[in-house]
Amino acid sequence: MSAHPKEATEDELAPTETQGYKASLIKTVAELAALDQEDESLQRWKASLGLGPNAAAGGSKKVILKTLFLSSPTLSKDIVIDLTQPAADLAKLKKEPLTIKEGVEYSVGITFTVENEIVSGLRFLQVVKRSGITVDKTEAMLGSYGPQEASYTKVFASEESPSGMLARSGTYNVRSRVTDDDKQVWLDFEWGFKLAKEW
Repeated sequence: MSAHPKEATEDELAPTETQGYKASLIKTVAELAALDQEDESLQRWKASLGLGPNAAAGGSKKVILKTLFLSSPTLSKDIVIDLTQPAADLAKLKKEPLTIKEGVEYSVGITFTVENEIVSGLRFLQVVKRSGITVDKTEAMLGSYGPQEASYTKVFASEESPSGMLARSGTYNVRSRVTDDDKQVWLDFEWGFKLAKEW
């Protein structure tokens, strides 16, 4: 058995804990809308956030990941993975990796929606391995989001893809995860990519 697992382990995908931080008590959208009723300007601000007097939620909080994408100034359009497709189709991306150009600046991004309640402390974690060795790890705080129909989009800091003959000689295994303050996992997705001189 190899000393280095090919896929990211649970320990590698555990979010960093901030010492002394405690997530606040969960309040429903309706409870937040009912606070400070006498403050007219605060009520207008809440209404602009979708927390008006009719903000009764219809169920438990839900984060729906729509897409994961790679963007680069060298691409005419983004490489987009539809995360809403069936699990069997998504599993193919692990066996049939994407091809990206070596030595190019690129950014990873996601789109998602939030339904019913506010979600707090949403985080994106991603571990990239090659031959069982971790070559990159990303942890980004997305923040807190309220329910809305339109998708939220978050693009992470750009990086440069590896280059050279050795970099092109294998497949990179990627595991992407989205979690929140309540440790609810909203996305746990494995995929892969390989490098090429040209796209």
